[in-house]
Amino acid sequence: MTDFIQTSSARSLENAAEDHFIPAEAPWSGILRKGQTIRIEDSYGQQAIDTLFYRADDFSERYSNQDTMREQGAAYVGTGTKIISNEGNVMLTMTADSCGRHDTAAGACSCESNTVRFGHGTKYLHACRDNFVLEVTKHGMSKHDIVPNINFFMNVPIKPNGEMTIVDGISSAGDYVELVAEMDVLCVISNCPQINNPCNGFDPTPIRVLIWDAPADCEV
Repeated sequence: MTDFIQTSSARSLENAAEDHFIPAEAPWSGILRKGQTIRIEDSYGQQAIDTLFYRADDFSERYSNQDTMREQGAAYVGTGTKIISNEGNVMLTMTADSCGRHDTAAGACSCESNTVRFGHGTKYLHACRDNFVLEVTKHGMSKHDIVPNINFFMNVPIKPNGEMTIVDGISSAGDYVELVAEMDVLCVISNCPQINNPCNGFDPTPIRVLIWDAPADCEV
């Protein structure tokens, strides 16, 4: 694959501090401490994983797709990307990527957008925004705290005229990204339930999230 794809050194799954199985279409959230590494795995392939990050001790500071794209000078996130907050701080660094295509412009599906794109018959289908609302309320936030997100493993080519189209994902079973926390963060995931476009291969599947502690000799 292309030279911007980089995988991490082998990690022992047995040494993971946390190992989470997230069912198809379901949300998840968890705290990631500074220095810890999170691996988000597309276990079966072609599964979009909508993700948000918030500063753990102040949720008003959260992931900013605009600042992240501007800082990188790129429309996509990948190995080496600094995940930037709305305060201009580095929240995480993406250290490994076995896939090579992750969108941060197309946003999350919602009942409203499904209706506009796919017809009124889809209005009551579950959507990522529903998942995000369900999950952030566990942490005292509301729908007003949901911002444009990262879509790990979602393939959204951008044409020279700015047009974007969601097409078949290129991720394979077991592909993953890894990010190291540069501050304590709350990670919120929607395992995308979309069945009307090819972001999930029209068949949402389970995913896996693993977290490793910082190495003992690593100062955090």
